[in-house]
Amino acid sequence: MRTFIAAAVALGALSLAACESPADKAAEKQADAVEATGEAKADALESQAAATPNEAAETQLNKQADAVEESADAKADAIEQEAGKKD
Repeated sequence: MRTFIAAAVALGALSLAACESPADKAAEKQADAVEATGEAKADALESQAAATPNEAAETQLNKQADAVEESADAKADAIEQEAGKKD
């Protein structure tokens, strides 16, 4: 039964992917790039935070990393939503 459900979900996902317009695919690719860039920047900040002996600086860098990641996610979501409005 679980195999059947997994197969049905996979088939549904494939059929939805086939319906995507080129603009949707481009927007999704752009959103993925924005998220990846944000994640990389956040990772760099977290590495700096881990390397600093100053606890206050570490806390600040971690907060900055969280803000960068949240901002990138929001921007990526906005890109995808805007593309969805054009359909």
